[in-house]
Amino acid sequence: MKLCARPAKWQVILILVTGILAISTGAIFIRGAYTSTGNSGVGFSLVLAASRLLIASLMLLPTWRYIQWQRLNKEAVLYAVAAGAFLALHFACWVTSLSYTSIAASTTLVTTNPIWVTLLSWLWFQEKPSRLQVAGIAIALIGAILVGFGNSAESGSNPLLGNLLALFGSWAISLYLLAGRVSQRLGMSISGYAAIAYSTAGITLLPLPLAFGFGYIGYPKEFYFYILLMAIFPQLVGHTSFNWALRWISPTFVTLAILCEPVGASLLGYLIFTEVPGFQVLLGAVVLLSGVALAAIG
Repeated sequence: MKLCARPAKWQVILILVTGILAISTGAIFIRGAYTSTGNSGVGFSLVLAASRLLIASLMLLPTWRYIQWQRLNKEAVLYAVAAGAFLALHFACWVTSLSYTSIAASTTLVTTNPIWVTLLSWLWFQEKPSRLQVAGIAIALIGAILVGFGNSAESGSNPLLGNLLALFGSWAISLYLLAGRVSQRLGMSISGYAAIAYSTAGITLLPLPLAFGFGYIGYPKEFYFYILLMAIFPQLVGHTSFNWALRWISPTFVTLAILCEPVGASLLGYLIFTEVPGFQVLLGAVVLLSGVALAAIG
């Protein structure tokens, strides 16, 4: 398979910024889906996760005909399938954790993935982080904690279980990102990778909402509109942008960029719902962005 030419740095940064803006819309669309149906909880959240992945997969159907299966490294396909399975595990663990622990604790633990990605990259790819990168990761995580705890004060019904699930979710998303990187470096195109990974994740999640008594039909039209928006922006544009960038730059930096999602979501919340973030959230955003900048310099 013909390999793509290496893009310029400004192109990679532009794609990353586009990805951040796209995934930041996710919280807005999720709130719209909740409001349009009056539903919430684990089962309904899994409906949202599975639906957005399945619709994104359907939108990528035309790309399947361009995947050169005969010339493609089978290992690349296996890594793409594994990435999809890890993505499904991430959604299942993280969404479920929100029913047992606080939003702040869950969000904080699930965003520890830069730590795990850095460690795994060191072990897997022999990419030893610089001191500035380690310092940037630490500062960014402190910022993420400030943002998370600035948005919630609840404790949850079973904090230990919820926290463990959130941590599993963080490990799963770390493996998803790294498996995607390997798949592309073995020759898989970004469109082919996205089609395989998102389809695997969607099919894996498909039956889970049924276990909680939730189906996929019978909702208002507005609900399906929000699902469509989630499939296009956070999934197709957001996740695919990050997966593409992983082929060219450090996985650690990509995960640090993903940490900016709460900042973008807070900004959109202010613009759309006139929700003014508290001082702790604003302080956390400044600290987080400073950490990302320091890691980028490193």
